[in-house]
Amino acid sequence: MMSITKSLIQKIVIVSTIIMVFISLFYFDLAHYLNFSYLKENQLIFNEYYQSHPILIPIIFFILYIILVALSIPGASLLTLVAGAIFGFAFGLVLVSFASTIGATLAFLASRFFFRDTVQQHFGHFLKDINQGIEKEGTFYLFTLRLVPIFPFFMINLLMGLSSIKTHTFYWVSQLGMLFGTAIYVNAGTQLAQLDSASSIVSLPLLISLTLLGIFPFITKKIIHIIQQNKVYKDFKKPNNFDRNLVVIGAGAGGLVTSYIATTVKAKVTLIEKNKMGGDCLNTGCVPSKALIRSAKFKAYNKRAKEFGFKETKADFDFKDIMQRIKRIITQIEPHDSIERYSALGVECLQGEANILSPFHIEVNGHVLTTKNIVIATGASPFVPNIKGIELIHYLTSDTLWNLQELPKRLLILGGGPIGCELAQSFSRLGSQVMLLDRNTRIMKREDEDVSIQVQERFSHEGIDLRLEYQTQEFMIIEGHKTLLCQNKQGNTLSLIFDEVVIALGRKANTDGFGLDNLDITLTRQGTIEVNAYLQTKYPNIYACGDVAGPYQFTHTAAHQAWYAAVNSLFRGFKHFKVDYSVIPWATFTDPEVARVGLNELEAKEKNISYEISQFNLDDLDRAIADEEAHGFIKVLTVPNKDKILGVTIVGEHAGDLIAEYVLAMRHGIGLNKILGTIHIYPTLAEANKYVAGQWKQAHKPQKILYWLKKFHQWRRH
Repeated sequence: MMSITKSLIQKIVIVSTIIMVFISLFYFDLAHYLNFSYLKENQLIFNEYYQSHPILIPIIFFILYIILVALSIPGASLLTLVAGAIFGFAFGLVLVSFASTIGATLAFLASRFFFRDTVQQHFGHFLKDINQGIEKEGTFYLFTLRLVPIFPFFMINLLMGLSSIKTHTFYWVSQLGMLFGTAIYVNAGTQLAQLDSASSIVSLPLLISLTLLGIFPFITKKIIHIIQQNKVYKDFKKPNNFDRNLVVIGAGAGGLVTSYIATTVKAKVTLIEKNKMGGDCLNTGCVPSKALIRSAKFKAYNKRAKEFGFKETKADFDFKDIMQRIKRIITQIEPHDSIERYSALGVECLQGEANILSPFHIEVNGHVLTTKNIVIATGASPFVPNIKGIELIHYLTSDTLWNLQELPKRLLILGGGPIGCELAQSFSRLGSQVMLLDRNTRIMKREDEDVSIQVQERFSHEGIDLRLEYQTQEFMIIEGHKTLLCQNKQGNTLSLIFDEVVIALGRKANTDGFGLDNLDITLTRQGTIEVNAYLQTKYPNIYACGDVAGPYQFTHTAAHQAWYAAVNSLFRGFKHFKVDYSVIPWATFTDPEVARVGLNELEAKEKNISYEISQFNLDDLDRAIADEEAHGFIKVLTVPNKDKILGVTIVGEHAGDLIAEYVLAMRHGIGLNKILGTIHIYPTLAEANKYVAGQWKQAHKPQKILYWLKKFHQWRRH
């Protein structure tokens, strides 16, 4: 509290001082002395003062110059002329160079002291890329801005104060960058008697020359960047002509969409897939898991018959039939991603293993293809850690469990993330005794705690055995039973006997087996291919998208990235776009469903972003009550005192569908006021979106206006 008070007092003192300086400036008409005519008329008098006081006058001049620049008061350029006229070129240049830089640094520090914390606190999340850019290349950009006279220096001082650039860097770059322009003005000041006006110092040709000088570093940097990019190709022979505009490796969501866009714009594109078209999503991920969830939910509704007015219902089933249904659904969707469909669209589809020989050559089925660009979309696979004794058991993953023909009696699932939770609930509802093991204090650790609690309570109610804060130790076969030994932080050991185990501990990018090692392409610490903001690897013509590139491993983000990979590769050299990750939604299809877009409370606190919460509990929604699904909530984070949406979390029935309205709102800058003003059909679950907007409005109702409206209506009653 004392530090806050001290900081406030300091700000009050500084602001008061600045106000007094400005009042003095106008009260004593000091601006009268800061014009060209006055300086020219009194040049001889100034020279006499300097001759009489050779130490005092430079000191006064130096201090005055610093004050003018620090307070961003117009007149510094005229004082620069005075420096040349009175002190000569060399001494005048030294005085002005240091005074202007010190003044600029004071203005920079003032901006930082008064505004940066507030700006970063409220907008730090949105300024993240700018801060990273300043940290990486702030010196370069500041230097070029100082060279270009068309940018007002006082604006540069204030704006840089809001950034993360270091003070000493700002100082020396400013001094160096302003030196050339300062020299021109000081030199002009030595010829003050011959000048007609201040504007005659810098002619249009000189202004253009200075601007070109400022732009020159950008041009130089671009040339150097092109040279450095081309250096990576020095060990490879580039063909004179190419067979194809684009070769895409991997026919999952990222590869399919990339190919589709490429053929749509009439490029010649080849798509290579070594396994099945459609990738993980169609064959082992999204489609089969949602089919399993649907069947399991039907079984769960059977158990809830009395809630819906039935005395008893019965659902006999054979697990083989459910797995057969899943295969039928995959078969039904397969044509959407088939070779036949994409071939008809104009994509050359090749079945086989790709091997990248060079940035321009890919071998497949014994043939070498030449291509202008390559997009790697090889996806990801389940991550299987090296647990002691794992070779003793036949473990399952989200890729392999679809071959099961018998329902496991005792099923152990490792991992409390989205995949582990979805599978745990589905198998439990179908009749397996499910144990879910996770090393964290709660499942779904990326979500807010209240979200995890809602799902955990449902899991416990349905009989899922949650074993949290346990680390795996060793797989063993004890008396013929598959057993996992695990231990918690307190050192307590637990033995879990199971019939089948599913390892759902995340996914790792597929980066082996197609020639990345031939090119020495860099990987990140997470094991994904390292790409820039345009999805380029170290080779400008090789791109990566989807799970193999990260940072998100969702089908819809792979498709989102695919647009950028296709457009940036095919129109490279003419136009390119940075990938926009500002509004990324996702959902976990447990019951209750969990859907999110933007920030949740956990992330907002980690990033020190201020927020307000508006929450509507679905147990108060008419449709949810009628559907016997009166549970969950919608939680919206907004900018304090504004209806701008920072993030939304929904827990409840059809959360993955309800979130779409907020995705649209955030993408196009629509606030809660407009959602509140939108008609929603009654009775629907979507009405909850309107009601949570109403909660925000209720918390921000204009009390003073309402007070006077009350008075007005009282008056109308008389």
